[in-house]
Amino acid sequence: MNRRAPLSWPLLPRPDAAGRLQFPASLDVSVQERIRVLLSVRPGELMFHPEFGAGLDELLAEPNTLELRREVHDRITESLRRWEPRIDVERVDVEEIVGRPTQIRVRISYRLRRTGALASLGLTLETGS
Repeated sequence: MNRRAPLSWPLLPRPDAAGRLQFPASLDVSVQERIRVLLSVRPGELMFHPEFGAGLDELLAEPNTLELRREVHDRITESLRRWEPRIDVERVDVEEIVGRPTQIRVRISYRLRRTGALASLGLTLETGS
């Protein structure tokens, strides 16, 4: 999975450069961080939430097939439905990247329940050969 900024558990403070604790700047940021954590964690990894996580890493050693992409889609959709109550998932697209047979692109489109705003998150996953 591609990683950008370091993750903190959503809604928990993260120290800034001066050591002061900072909460996520906005609902959008908090939700995106939580989605990224959810997709990075495998079930059983968190002590008090043993079922939390999509478990995508279990799948990514497999070859990039239609079946794999369907399973990635289903795990993401189910995990978001179960563990992120602040959103309504509009769409999850999982597709092979043309010319890169070991990579798949994921685009998650969702609506924030509190504000009704549309948002999306994209990532690239590396699969087996």
